[in-house]
Amino acid sequence: MTQATSRPVSLDWSVENCTITRAMEVLGEKWTVVVLREVFLGVRRFADMRERTGIPRQVLANRLADLVAHGVLRREPYQEPGARVRHEYRLTRKGFDLYPVLVAVKTWGDRYLADAEGPALTLTHRDCGGEIHDELHCDQGHAVTAYQEVIPRPGPGARRRK
Repeated sequence: MTQATSRPVSLDWSVENCTITRAMEVLGEKWTVVVLREVFLGVRRFADMRERTGIPRQVLANRLADLVAHGVLRREPYQEPGARVRHEYRLTRKGFDLYPVLVAVKTWGDRYLADAEGPALTLTHRDCGGEIHDELHCDQGHAVTAYQEVIPRPGPGARRRK
């Protein structure tokens, strides 16, 4: 005997203004996340990013320009003695707000993709040295330990499908 599956309620709602889709338009390409990783790790100069990551020159230039255009990074001039003015890339408030996203991606990668010896990078709290973890909490302070505990509901900007 087969069980009939019910139609998900989410199909009644449009995804035209979905903020996940909009965020992925900014972040949804591999090199963009790699560039953000580098900036979060303190690598701010084009040549250093290129050397460390192997990103092709034009791809790196395009990703940096996109992140600046979206207000995630800002350019700051610097000049080595005898050289022309160049730019470093610094996180804006909007950029810093992406840190939990990178921590979540790292946590997932550590769990499923790390070498047998363990992850290549750990994140620790400056004050106590404790390891940093990604965690979900509701606005009442309860820890969410399984995705089955979350109920997706239409938000204030939701629109019915036409």
